[in-house]
Amino acid sequence: MVAVVGGGPAGLMAAEVLAEGGVRVELFDAMPSLGRKFLMAGKGGLNITHSEPFDAFCARYGSQRTRIEPMLAAFDATALRDWAARLGVETFVGSSGRVFPTEKKAAPLLRAWLHRLREAGVSMHVRHRWLGFGDGPRSLRFATPAGERCRAFDAVVLAMGGGSWARLGSDGAWLPILTEKGVPIAPLLPSNCGFDVPWSVHFCERFAGQPVKSVVLSMKDSDGQPLRRQGEFVVTANGVEGSLIYAFSAPLREQILAAGEATIELDLAPGRDHARVLTEVSQPRGSRSISSHLQSKVGIAGVKAGLLRECLPADAFQQPARLAAAIKALPLRLVATRPIDEAISTAGGVRFEGLAAGQMLASVPGVFCAGEMLDWEAPTGGYLLTACFASGRTAGAGVLAWLAGRVPLSLPGSGVGP
Repeated sequence: MVAVVGGGPAGLMAAEVLAEGGVRVELFDAMPSLGRKFLMAGKGGLNITHSEPFDAFCARYGSQRTRIEPMLAAFDATALRDWAARLGVETFVGSSGRVFPTEKKAAPLLRAWLHRLREAGVSMHVRHRWLGFGDGPRSLRFATPAGERCRAFDAVVLAMGGGSWARLGSDGAWLPILTEKGVPIAPLLPSNCGFDVPWSVHFCERFAGQPVKSVVLSMKDSDGQPLRRQGEFVVTANGVEGSLIYAFSAPLREQILAAGEATIELDLAPGRDHARVLTEVSQPRGSRSISSHLQSKVGIAGVKAGLLRECLPADAFQQPARLAAAIKALPLRLVATRPIDEAISTAGGVRFEGLAAGQMLASVPGVFCAGEMLDWEAPTGGYLLTACFASGRTAGAGVLAWLAGRVPLSLPGSGVGP
């Protein structure tokens, strides 16, 4: 019998592979229902993967690409879409290349998936919070509504997520438990997160909550290499967040950790080159205000105009060359990441150096890890979910291989296991 601890995408995928392999599976989750963070991720439209070419897809995993790519090679975006189709959930590719279920909702997919797992014999236990290991090598302690319980298993898959969105179950409570077992762990850090900007009271009161659309964000990474991407973000009361910011969260976080701050540059008029902007802002404005002039000549208005006034001294608006330069490359200083529990995901976790074959913990034989518990990160856009699905499948396959070589399989009716 195998225990899977964690009812998110990685844990459910591991359970599916194990059940298909003929193993009895018991799945445990601390929350009152399964897949809570998965459902939250799909609240605004479930983006399950991305359609871009495999090489570009793998590049999204940064420094951990070599660790994640083999998982994706075994279960890539196409395989994920085929898997969803077998659940009766058709998908489509959006204009951005992102892949969504036709209904754009997470609940129908999750319901179909849980039904299939139950049909395959997976036993599911909610309100079972993992407290740590018991006396045996794969003995697990759980806090349950009926009190503490301890169970022994042939193998274990841990898939409890990182440290973001604690109210949905990913609270990082497993960190000290695995540390005590000698598992090497990188500290959990916010990823796909917002950043603090020291806005003035006036700017914050007027523009917090407003989207900044059609801009290009540029910065340099720790090696001095330029990074550049077009998109949009949102001004918040504390700073900035949104898809464009999330795409740069890793290098921004690393710069803030190293230097205490990070600076990005915003091209507020990406459809116009610098020469055109300079020509436009240099034209006489007559009796028009500078705000009207910028709106009519360069299309700068609203929150974009507010950003210019927030970041530039008043006299810069009387200097066309300086104003044009700012419109094409407005510097914005970020001073901190938002708290980890506000982040969409986390970096850090169980280091790959501490894993044996199949994502088994080298220091705890028979215990495997999957999903965000592992030390990797990726931007939003389907990359997070795809790697969680893929790593869950890798862990499930790893358990089957380990059981076949080390202990008898716990088959239904065999009497093996608790």
